[in-house]
Amino acid sequence: MYNSVNKKPDVLRAKTFAFAKQIVVLYQKLEEKQKFFALSKQLLRSGTNPGAMVREAAGAESGRDFIHKLSIAQKEMGETIYWLELLHETNYIKEEDFIQIKTNAEEILRILIASIKTKKKNLATS
Repeated sequence: MYNSVNKKPDVLRAKTFAFAKQIVVLYQKLEEKQKFFALSKQLLRSGTNPGAMVREAAGAESGRDFIHKLSIAQKEMGETIYWLELLHETNYIKEEDFIQIKTNAEEILRILIASIKTKKKNLATS
């Protein structure tokens, strides 16, 4: 995936989109097990939101708006990790699926935190 403004590869955008796809697949698996499963809906909502926030941040009106949108993505990723851990601890997610998805979530979370820190630093020096 490429940034629409400068046409450079956008790693965070690609990673959050791929992660959202993983979450959708996991949601479908969870829904097959139960007719209604509230936790899977929470996971779907929080797990797909960071990608949307990253896309919104790309069109942010200001540096502060950019930080705000990535901060929402960071919070949603933290919530997603919580739901993943809960579903794993209650045996709704297999160990291998959990490890893979949680590892991806933690990587994205680190990128989000670094991006926010960098933007804050850049704003402070300008």
